[in-house]
Amino acid sequence: MAVEVVYRSSRDPERLFMDKAEADRHDKMLELAELLSDVLQKAVPSLSEDQGEELGIYMARNRDVFAKAFKNQPDALGELGSLPETE
Repeated sequence: MAVEVVYRSSRDPERLFMDKAEADRHDKMLELAELLSDVLQKAVPSLSEDQGEELGIYMARNRDVFAKAFKNQPDALGELGSLPETE
């Protein structure tokens, strides 16, 4: 019988990863998403909790594109239009 080592995300216990670094990256992405969600909901009080969470996750998953845009490369946001939608 073979033994496999798997890693569980501390912020998303349902997800399992074969690589510790990948699990850590996922946790950091979810942490950023949560913080973004909080900031967005404070900035736009009419935003529902679900909408804030979706936006936070979207921005966290695409953090590299947003980072470029915030560093005086607004055209980088064009990359988001070519990304597949997730459900």
